[in-house]
Amino acid sequence: MSEIRLLVIITCLPGRGQEQADAFTRLAPLVRAEDGCLHYDLHRTDDPDRFVLLEQWASQEALAAHDTAPHMVEADAANKAFRAGPVDVIRLHAGPIA
Repeated sequence: MSEIRLLVIITCLPGRGQEQADAFTRLAPLVRAEDGCLHYDLHRTDDPDRFVLLEQWASQEALAAHDTAPHMVEADAANKAFRAGPVDVIRLHAGPIA
């Protein structure tokens, strides 16, 4: 099994970025406690309504379980209230090039 690394770009509706930050603060401890979660951190960008989420999972199976966890299903439904649209998920290769 190989680790999975994701870079997720999140864009919120204008003026709604703090709702994303607050939602992540509530969700992060649940996700970090999941089996196979190695890294789960949200970062603000220069735009207060845009974020980058860095995720690292022990395996594809751990990521699949995360995607269907009850707290994620609930969060995905609630996020629609303040997000501008779907997130952009970029899957990174295992290690840096140099």
